[in-house]
Amino acid sequence: MSAVLSLADVYRARRRIEGRVLRTPLIESPSLSAIAGAPVFLKLETVQPTGSFKLRGATNALAQLVEQGCRKVVTASTGNHGRAVAHAARALGIEATVCMSALVPGNKVEAVRALGAQVRIVGKSQDDAEHEALRLVREEGFAYVPPFDDLNVIAGQATIGLEIVEALPDVAHIVVPLSGGGLFAGVAFAARSANRAIRMTGVTMARGAAMHASLAAGRPVLVEELDTLADSLGGGIGLENRYTYRLTRDLIDNTLLLDEDSIARGIVHAYQHERLVVEGAAAVGIAALLDGLLHDTRVERGPLVIIVTGANIDIDLHRRIVSAMPAQSHSHQSS
Repeated sequence: MSAVLSLADVYRARRRIEGRVLRTPLIESPSLSAIAGAPVFLKLETVQPTGSFKLRGATNALAQLVEQGCRKVVTASTGNHGRAVAHAARALGIEATVCMSALVPGNKVEAVRALGAQVRIVGKSQDDAEHEALRLVREEGFAYVPPFDDLNVIAGQATIGLEIVEALPDVAHIVVPLSGGGLFAGVAFAARSANRAIRMTGVTMARGAAMHASLAAGRPVLVEELDTLADSLGGGIGLENRYTYRLTRDLIDNTLLLDEDSIARGIVHAYQHERLVVEGAAAVGIAALLDGLLHDTRVERGPLVIIVTGANIDIDLHRRIVSAMPAQSHSHQSS
């Protein structure tokens, strides 16, 4: 299925990150199951020590680098990957620098600093931050830890797919937030290795969705990065993308785009009905179901799994979103 990634890579990643990364809960959602007319489960990456799935890929990649004698790393991040790299670097006893753009929310910047990493705020896009990170690689001898387009990062994220198919062997459909493609490519690869019939849907925001635009164009393209509630899904995929574009293209069945109101409804539903505080990027799968975009689950052979990727939303923003929206009922959303 892939000449660049093997299932053995994924199992090695799982052994490498064991004890440093949690095996996360897979819980059934009565509220979403009622709406879908089929069993719906939530894979809760929100409970990771850094509040996001990103810890898996970062830990696997950094552990590999340490094995090779590396002592200082740099990355570019919209927040969650940087936090994961900072956490993994501290645990492994090495130095980390994280480059981020001015669009990254302040709470995510401070969370990286709190873990002991050096932070550099550069430009107004993920691409600007990445250019600075690569300059440090060239000029100061840092090892670069890509946020997604790296086989060790992809293999680390793929461990989520292993956990899903082991816990729920009859899973029919997995819904994955889609950004640079590291999470989607990894989960889809691992899941399809177990069962080629599993349907794989990527969900992203309508504002600045680089992977969606690239898939539509048939090649990686540049997309303007815009403010969005799903800030973790922002940023380009790289015009020289080596792995995630091709893997995503080959493994994805459907891509869904959501507007900002839909993302907000997903955040509110997660809070009101699932008792979960989630960031916008983590709410897109729930939002797609609420919007009726996953209706095909009614006739599928088995359950639907939605990956809930992260909890790192600014708490004041979360409070404003929840306060601005009336309590949701299910009756008007079950059509």
